[in-house]
Amino acid sequence: MSLFGQNGIKLHFNSLYNCCIIYSTYDSLRRGNVIEIKSEIGRLKKVMLHRPNGELENLIPEYLIKLLFDDIPYLKIAQKEHDYFASVLEENGTEVLYLEDLLADILGDREVADGFLNEFLNESGITSPELTETLKHLFLGMDPKDMVLKLMSGVRKDEVKLRGFTLAEIIDDEYPFYIDPMPNLYFTRDPAACIGRGLTVNRMATAARSRESLFIKYISQYHPVFNSDGLNIWYDRSNPFSMEGGDELVLNDSTVAIGCSQRTTPQAIEMTAHSLFASSDFEKVLVFEIPKSRAFMHLDTVFTMVDYDKFTIHPGVEGPLSIYEISRGEGGSLNIEHKAMPIVDILKEALDLPSIQLIKCGNGDMIAAGREQWNDGSNTLAIAPGVVVTYDRNYITNSILEKNGIKVITIPSSELSRGRGGPRCMSMPLLREAVRW
Repeated sequence: MSLFGQNGIKLHFNSLYNCCIIYSTYDSLRRGNVIEIKSEIGRLKKVMLHRPNGELENLIPEYLIKLLFDDIPYLKIAQKEHDYFASVLEENGTEVLYLEDLLADILGDREVADGFLNEFLNESGITSPELTETLKHLFLGMDPKDMVLKLMSGVRKDEVKLRGFTLAEIIDDEYPFYIDPMPNLYFTRDPAACIGRGLTVNRMATAARSRESLFIKYISQYHPVFNSDGLNIWYDRSNPFSMEGGDELVLNDSTVAIGCSQRTTPQAIEMTAHSLFASSDFEKVLVFEIPKSRAFMHLDTVFTMVDYDKFTIHPGVEGPLSIYEISRGEGGSLNIEHKAMPIVDILKEALDLPSIQLIKCGNGDMIAAGREQWNDGSNTLAIAPGVVVTYDRNYITNSILEKNGIKVITIPSSELSRGRGGPRCMSMPLLREAVRW
């Protein structure tokens, strides 16, 4: 059934569980400040996750590279690990919302669902009119939550019967999917990122992940949890240049760091800087140029903030890293300056602090750092100043964090880590408490 809330927005209730999710949504609205991220370390109050599901069970060896995986996680254990991650956040005062629930809420509206499916099928490469109509009929006949999970898990060719075939479908008959699975979805950090009281809805760098930000586009437009009337969109997925949320770090209420990486282009960074300077109080964008490789995929795989004056860093990027500072210029232009200084000095200047401590992944040992970097030893999620969530398997990095005064909360990671992303990658913060500097 459906229900209209006091603000006139139509929401779909699939079950008692979804009722609880919606109630939590309206409780959030009453609290105000629905989205606001002005630091990496403020106490985390609200976050969006995706619990891995059937999309992982549609991974097969032949198409791992195409779908950006190196291995096939065991779904049952991956879900247990992810549930533990969510419980750690909730036990520490964080409200956890799920991408699949937010999307199901809005797709209970037939008009919204119809528009969404048209875009989703088009971006999935569905060109046959018959297949398009067959798939739309299939999806619209489902409960919205089931529809969402099926969209995410993909549609195999043996699940759909067609009366006729196009030449393209006959030639490509050996490929098993009409709609590819989306196994990277549990890394909710990348399709969009909150900066201040707005977000970037990102154009993903790879075809395997390109549809993920379409989910955020619709949620941000139609779901009350995003309070879209007052929401700034700093970057839009319709732009031609790629950017991903793992490269976006909010250092404080005036400075944003963005990695120029394998997945994020300089053009997208400049466009985001223009937007931030035009409509927010942010004054600087620090651009970190990092090596373009899978091991150093995003800035947050080699560099994260864990306390007011402490950062994790992979020793392989500490020395040669090029950093550029973008600030407001005259008449809407940008000032861009190459910072020919050690990273410690750049951070001290940006954060106006007397000292900065860099905590090296693997305690600086190149063998340990390489191993733990591969399993996201530097990818920490701060849930309060000096309190971080990490993977338990990175025990050398975790130990050195603790020796430097950081409280480390570990989560199991034997299966989640196979996707090459850590706790920060798996979370999209929506609200953090303000930090006093």
